[in-house]
Amino acid sequence: MRTADRDIRVLVVEDDPVAADAHALYAGRVPGFTVVGVAHSRAEAVRMLDRTPVDLLLLDLYLPDGHGLQLLRALRAGGHAADVIAVTSARDLAIVREGVSLGVVQYVLKPFAFATLRDRLVRYAEFRAAAGEASGQDEVDRALATLRAPQPAALPKGLSGPTLEAVTRSLRAAPEGLTAAEAGAAVGISRITARRYLEHLVTAGRAARAPQYGQIGRPELQYRWLDATGRPPRA
Repeated sequence: MRTADRDIRVLVVEDDPVAADAHALYAGRVPGFTVVGVAHSRAEAVRMLDRTPVDLLLLDLYLPDGHGLQLLRALRAGGHAADVIAVTSARDLAIVREGVSLGVVQYVLKPFAFATLRDRLVRYAEFRAAAGEASGQDEVDRALATLRAPQPAALPKGLSGPTLEAVTRSLRAAPEGLTAAEAGAAVGISRITARRYLEHLVTAGRAARAPQYGQIGRPELQYRWLDATGRPPRA
């Protein structure tokens, strides 16, 4: 997990203060990693990198004073060799390809749970720790494979990936939250089926539920999507 008998030094670059604190907290919880700073803008990141040795950037791509890849291009031109894990909501594959060409070794899409970032950091540390001359193609392939994300975990019996994705999209599009009946109507499935998917998201730490009061009869459960900090996104 360590490189040259020391922790891997991490700089978090994220403009949202709440998300930045969460990412720093997450990274600091992984053995072998030390967060050496948090920057909320491109300019602040450059200043920190000029005075603080950094091995890895957790880089948001949407910064208030320029795109994260602009920052990365400037760093490479200035001789900064720190690796980068992009922590972003960007899903444009053209941006992903450009990031790879500039040295982005992993992408973590927001929102995410601690386990997701932990897995990427552990894999990065294993890749970084590999040393010496490879004996052949197989050893090179094995070293590169450590950076690849694992196969998604199997869903509980009776749940399907496409339906889970549809329920997730509907929930994320409703900052005020959805009941199982509303989610089912949005996706075209029954209330009972929708509730199974929503409960799976709660179990996975991606959603929260709370009773909805103010109506006649028993209160109905309201489900809300959670962002990377474990909080409902702002409406």
